[in-house]
Amino acid sequence: MEIQSPDRLIRLAVDLVNTRTRDPEKLTSPAAVRAFLLEHGESEPIELGEDDLTAVRAVRERLRPVFHGAEGPRVLNELLAEYAVRPYLSDHDGSPWHLHVAEPDASWAEWLAATTALGLATFVAGHGFEALGVCAAVDCERVFANPAERRPRRFCTPRCSSRTRVASYRARQK
Repeated sequence: MEIQSPDRLIRLAVDLVNTRTRDPEKLTSPAAVRAFLLEHGESEPIELGEDDLTAVRAVRERLRPVFHGAEGPRVLNELLAEYAVRPYLSDHDGSPWHLHVAEPDASWAEWLAATTALGLATFVAGHGFEALGVCAAVDCERVFANPAERRPRRFCTPRCSSRTRVASYRARQK
């Protein structure tokens, strides 16, 4: 298991929301959720069923408004109130010591809700909601977190920024 740093928690939240954009759905099965969790540093055993898939997708949709601005504080506070518990240290399944903020018997969806809400709340406390955003490219819905204080960001990746800039240039040339 990867150490649970604030950066990891933000990446987990951003990547979870970005599993459903205009691109094809990425969480298509319990196996896809398992692969997502493994890619983000979780360790075996990871056992999931169809109900887990549905619940993880629901958490993802609850997190999405946090990146859109006005709803963010309410959504994060609701998720923290509903899923987060007093933090405690754990070294379960042979993993190094790490912090948990969900119930010991929480489902993967409950764990994701508590963990990503805490990560986003911590990030926002340090950077403000203006550091969270949705890509400004017309054909993109990906979200991002930008910790750089003096470099405002409008796009999820340099690729989206370049595509938008080129499209704008071509439109002006007509």
